[in-house]
Amino acid sequence: MTATATTAATTALVIQNFPRGGPGRWAAWLAAAGVTPVLVRAYDGEPVPPRLDHAALLVLGGGYLPDEDDRAPWLAPTRELARQALDDGTPYFGICLGGQLLAQVAGGEVRGEHGRPEFGSTALRLRPEATADPLFTGLPPRPTAIQNHVDAITRLPGGAHWLAESEGCPYQAFRVGERAWGVQFHPEAEATGILRWNEERLRRYGYEREALHRDALADEAGAAEVWGAVAGRFAGVVRGAG
Repeated sequence: MTATATTAATTALVIQNFPRGGPGRWAAWLAAAGVTPVLVRAYDGEPVPPRLDHAALLVLGGGYLPDEDDRAPWLAPTRELARQALDDGTPYFGICLGGQLLAQVAGGEVRGEHGRPEFGSTALRLRPEATADPLFTGLPPRPTAIQNHVDAITRLPGGAHWLAESEGCPYQAFRVGERAWGVQFHPEAEATGILRWNEERLRRYGYEREALHRDALADEAGAAEVWGAVAGRFAGVVRGAG
């Protein structure tokens, strides 16, 4: 579904920043839980609306910093939508770049090529605050998720709830206020997508694509159960806020 579709109380606006960076399995998980994604292919010139007239906002990943407007001019209006979501209490979920964008808009800090790059299936550690979080409560203490990043959040916004970390990157998941979540990892990604990653880039950081694919396949069933549950919980937040 594209942004030209009729807006309803249970739609979520989804901003796509990269050709292969779509909502993946999250689209089906949200739809199954009663929230229909409305996709804006911003990377391809589809306009980002000036107002958030949907029940939720999702911002996906991409190879940019959240304020890199010279390379990705649609990020400026996307930041405005994120500010609207925070101001209005509209549910927000940001993945990778989308999580970094939330952190920056809310007053945190993001740095390019910072810390240890992470690729492929990676073990996370839930932090104590996750036990009281609507999306992360009750999850396994060390879930796995696919990573694909060299940039990182270096400071969370003041008052943010720090939910998960990894050995290589501290700020893997957080919540701002009551209804805005950001994650550094890719809960929407499946193992097969790794086979389309750039081999030369991976080798430059010391990774081998086939090995990453094998490891992600081994972790896929458990990861899908965890992040499918999180998507369903987010859809519940969206429906409850509508």
